[in-house]
Amino acid sequence: MSTENALIDSALRTWKQNIDRTDKFFSGLSDQQLQQEIAPGKNRLIYLWGHLTAVNDALLPLLGVGPRLHPELDAIFVKNPDRFSPDTLTGKDLKRIWDEINQSLWTAYSKLTPAEWLQKHTTVSEEDFKKEPHRNRFTILLGRTGHLAYHLGQAVLTKEKN
Repeated sequence: MSTENALIDSALRTWKQNIDRTDKFFSGLSDQQLQQEIAPGKNRLIYLWGHLTAVNDALLPLLGVGPRLHPELDAIFVKNPDRFSPDTLTGKDLKRIWDEINQSLWTAYSKLTPAEWLQKHTTVSEEDFKKEPHRNRFTILLGRTGHLAYHLGQAVLTKEKN
């Protein structure tokens, strides 16, 4: 395996591991448990899961691999704070959407070559990319994997309170 392939493989394994851990944590919770706050007066677990789902959905166009599947999630989980909108999704609903988005991402990820991972993402101009070649798809993958792990860490801490 080439160095480039090994690096991509490692990053994708880390992504998949974090997706699987996040899925296992959230999908194992009841709707009542998803209402728990991560800290007093802070976001609820359902909001964190919805936020991660919406952010993952935004990866599809950002990486140039497809359109958003559920752009309506942004108004609930990205653009506004928790409890701004009435709860319209159950844990079961969110699980279905989470699975759909992450399957689409994994399918797209699996098709990209190392050279394609190093291409610019869609929000950077050609001119800026020439100056900052690190603004590529691979860097987005690494950053979003860290984002996923960060919020999963927040969520897991709620288990210690029970």
